[in-house]
Amino acid sequence: MIELGGQTALITGGSRGIGRAAALLLARAGADVALTYHIREEDAQSTAREIRSLGRRAYVSGGDLGDPETSQRLAAALERDFGGLDIFIANAGVWPAEEMPLAQLPIDRWRTTLHANLDSVFLSTRAMLPLVRPGGRVVIVSSTAGQRGEAFHADYAAAKGALISLTKSLALEYAPGITVNCVAPGWVDTEMSAPVFTTENRERIRAGIPIGRIATTEDVAGPILFLCSTLARHITGEVLNVNGGSVLCG
Repeated sequence: MIELGGQTALITGGSRGIGRAAALLLARAGADVALTYHIREEDAQSTAREIRSLGRRAYVSGGDLGDPETSQRLAAALERDFGGLDIFIANAGVWPAEEMPLAQLPIDRWRTTLHANLDSVFLSTRAMLPLVRPGGRVVIVSSTAGQRGEAFHADYAAAKGALISLTKSLALEYAPGITVNCVAPGWVDTEMSAPVFTTENRERIRAGIPIGRIATTEDVAGPILFLCSTLARHITGEVLNVNGGSVLCG
């Protein structure tokens, strides 16, 4: 039912995890897909090879999207090679695994977390929006931490909460031509989350999810695809919770 033939998409942080799953799902739906990576070039190239094996075009770009010049160079390349965008998914980010009370949170960690999770989204979104065609879709990936807070991860929660406010602001600014929505995953079984998933912690986390399991990356990629489709054409400024019922805030 979801058909994206003839459309072009950009997914930041597409080398692994949710970004990779979303890139492949969009390609299966017919879209040509560009993806970015920060340091995981081989993983990004592997994703691109899979996209091409599906008969779709793929484009890979590396660098720090928290650097304004990186985002601007990427925008220029996509305008040249793709002629514009129909879909932009701001997914790239980091999660500092070490618990840290605010009183002990180093300023360097605060700045690094906000740089990767907020500055990069601000700069890449600002650079890409002029390329998004009328009727286009923007999806920003936040987190349940941005909705309820996250003790001992105040830096991460603050950045992800800001993305929700950014989503709502842009939804108003770019209506009616472009929809801007947010996906807020809970725990997802990714490499980024792996440091937390000791046997004991994994069971504790799983037990707190009413659906009874930790999400896969595909569980999040599906809702992203929905928001990118015409099925979601009358939805903008919304936060789609993908957490198995663990945070009932919508």
